[in-house]
Amino acid sequence: MAVLSYSIPNPLSSYLLIAGLTACLIVLIATPIVRHVALQVGKVDLPSSRKVHGRPMVRLGGIAICLGVVAALLLVIKLGGGTVLADPNGRSVVAVMMGGLGFFAIGLADDWVNLAPLPRLLGQLMVSALVWQAGVRIEQITVPGLEIIDLGWLSLPLTLLWLTGVVNAINWIDGLDGLAAGVGAIAAAASALICLQTGQIASALVMVCLLGSLLGFLVFNFNPAQIFMGDGGSYFIGFLMAGVGITGLVKTATATATFLPLLVLAVPLLDMLVVILGRLLRGQSPFLADRSHLHHRLLGIGLPHRLTVVTIYALAWWMGSLALVFVGLPSSPLLLSTALLGLAWIAWKSLQVILNSPVNSVS
Repeated sequence: MAVLSYSIPNPLSSYLLIAGLTACLIVLIATPIVRHVALQVGKVDLPSSRKVHGRPMVRLGGIAICLGVVAALLLVIKLGGGTVLADPNGRSVVAVMMGGLGFFAIGLADDWVNLAPLPRLLGQLMVSALVWQAGVRIEQITVPGLEIIDLGWLSLPLTLLWLTGVVNAINWIDGLDGLAAGVGAIAAAASALICLQTGQIASALVMVCLLGSLLGFLVFNFNPAQIFMGDGGSYFIGFLMAGVGITGLVKTATATATFLPLLVLAVPLLDMLVVILGRLLRGQSPFLADRSHLHHRLLGIGLPHRLTVVTIYALAWWMGSLALVFVGLPSSPLLLSTALLGLAWIAWKSLQVILNSPVNSVS
């Protein structure tokens, strides 16, 4: 485990604080407006057998999330923080933001007119390829105990797989009120701390903006939700997380750098992997919509909606804390211990719920 240290200059701390607060405030203002307009034009998500909500819901909240991130970044640049994006990694981070906007446009189009799967996938691959061409690439991986492995021609397909895979993992986990927004906020916080610890300032700034936006959105999205983020929101969040996973985490100077984004995003990635393998073993299409995700299974054993969401939050927090331990963040052992205590408490509450459920009660 490598211990890295980076001292945050005072002006930078101010920019990060302004960015996070601005993003949060913009989302708090914009979300009710987006919801009102969407209701007026009838853009709602209708209930179905595999969905948890029982009434039509607006699913254009991604507009507010995207607006919060972009507005906060522009304000920081206007205030003189543009020098942050002039660091050696700044150009790649700009490409990540542009790619995020491209994915947001694809998701918003899907929310608006319900795109067919093939055009949606082709659009994702095209935007990812353009971002790879702009320099956001997985060019080498570090395996502990071995030398750095250069990927060569495998860089393009592996980068495309990572970018589109993370985007769809975040999209798939967006099945309960506040779930994707909360897991995304936890992952953004962990990524921001790792980037700051390792001196990846531009990447940290983007993650702080995303964190602020998601915290603001959770005010309206946590159970009982008033609005959903939709594909536009989940695509935007997923791409920023995947892109910063390359620009701010994989390129850190640690022996475990390759595994940092996998730890930070472990919950949605493992959920997607288990679901896909399960469908294939049953002889089904891996893209078939069903109720086999982690949140469906937790609901199925009797956990209430909010406890299910908080349980998955705790799992994401625990995995993010492990990533912080690997980069030597001074407070990471405390964060990890707190996460473990949280998981223990949740396990106890879950056991109480299950034992007291009508199915298990003795008449």
